[in-house]
Amino acid sequence: MSDGLTVHVRVNDTATSQPTPVRIRFEAQGRSFAPFGRLDTFPTESGVDVGGQVQLGEQRFYYIDGTCEVRLPAGDVTIEATKGPEYAPLHKTVTLAPGQISLRLTIHGRTTWRGGGWYSGDTRVLCLDPFAALLEAEAEDVAVVNLLAHERSCASSPAHRNLPNLLAFSGQEPALERPGNLVVVNTLNVHPILGALGLLNCHRAVFPLRSGDEGDDWTLADWCDQCHRKHTGLVVWAVGQASSLPTSGRPEACPTGQRLRSEALADLLLGKIDAFEIVSASGLADWYQLLDAGLRVPLVGGSGKDSNAVVLGSVRTYARLVEGEPLSYAGWIEALRAGRTFVTSGPLLSLSVDSQEPSAVLRARAGQPVRLCAYAAGCPVDRLELLVNGTVVGSTTKSSSVEAKWKADRSAWVAARCQGPSNVPDGQCVFAQTSPVYVQVEGRPFQPAAGVVESLAAHLEHMAGWARTAARCPTEHHRDNLLSVFTAALDRLRGNTSPA
Repeated sequence: MSDGLTVHVRVNDTATSQPTPVRIRFEAQGRSFAPFGRLDTFPTESGVDVGGQVQLGEQRFYYIDGTCEVRLPAGDVTIEATKGPEYAPLHKTVTLAPGQISLRLTIHGRTTWRGGGWYSGDTRVLCLDPFAALLEAEAEDVAVVNLLAHERSCASSPAHRNLPNLLAFSGQEPALERPGNLVVVNTLNVHPILGALGLLNCHRAVFPLRSGDEGDDWTLADWCDQCHRKHTGLVVWAVGQASSLPTSGRPEACPTGQRLRSEALADLLLGKIDAFEIVSASGLADWYQLLDAGLRVPLVGGSGKDSNAVVLGSVRTYARLVEGEPLSYAGWIEALRAGRTFVTSGPLLSLSVDSQEPSAVLRARAGQPVRLCAYAAGCPVDRLELLVNGTVVGSTTKSSSVEAKWKADRSAWVAARCQGPSNVPDGQCVFAQTSPVYVQVEGRPFQPAAGVVESLAAHLEHMAGWARTAARCPTEHHRDNLLSVFTAALDRLRGNTSPA
């Protein structure tokens, strides 16, 4: 563009008056303009040149460290910049005068959740290198990025496989960090039929990263046990859309409920899985089933980012650290394990049950009135709800807060959720969901929903049947080991699934 000007752009955080990383786009004369060092067009296929930019619909955004240079024409220029849900998005049109060579912009933080000990993280990020992940984490205000090494087919040659980020494995320590942002490399372990697990905070990489293509000689339970060997690892049931997961048996290819048809359900019942992960609101129905069966499993969320068409942190987990504890990977992991979490694609959601927050166990007398409160911030929502055992007991469509009084006539799980419009650029439904507070009523233990228990039992029986007749186990010993996982889980499910 011969008549353009090289413009020096700086985006300051109003709280510090210093440049801050953001996701930004420039548009003028009906087209977009890439900062120097970025391409006007870039691939959006899974695993191809991922990092530094993202395309949402027809709009191309670029990640910058707070400053950049870009060649722009004189006249009106529209600029958009974002920095995650705790910052107000910047959207303005400026008029560049002929010869103007600088632009100074500001972006404003609108909430202070970190001040309350809440730190956001993405539990599943794929195909980025650690340096790109750190830049995008700073720009999206994601405190903890779980970058997962995994085995995948090469885009240019599907018969060949590669292992992105395996050599960067860092396990229990950040591979890269800057104040307020950590990138930690662990593994995503996949079996095309039995399911997928994110093994976080692991003392070593657990192999094989992928099993089941040549034979079924590994169980997910084996991976869980290796992750837990040093008592620090966190096993996440990776459920939901992620284009890097295998085509055969992909969870998202199944109807709601059928995603639970995997060995991971059995491992959860046997106490080997620590958290249930979603990458979209569609996974919540499956999580509700697990809670209704009496399983206390924290909810976590990840973007599943594996391309330049997915925003890092587009679905994220907020976890509350112990009061006064500084951000650390170990502390964030333990907050997940405890269930002090909520998952969001934008809204910031809080829950209080008689002043208790998610993960707490509230002991109550039969009939005792319990005060439930929820509050949503960060972005507008269409509906805010309070749930008791999955039933809505309080809701609002006109306010950012809702309260309800509930008589504790039975033991229950209590949670909050909200939802908003789906007409956002990346098509992601706006939602948030808290992990539960558990109300334990004296003399009235939790009663699992009989229909849900039988549904889960049917999933386990289906998988046990597969293990008996279709699994390609190398020896009968391997088959018996695999089958024993499902039979033990069935015994646990039909015997006693009530929370301890």
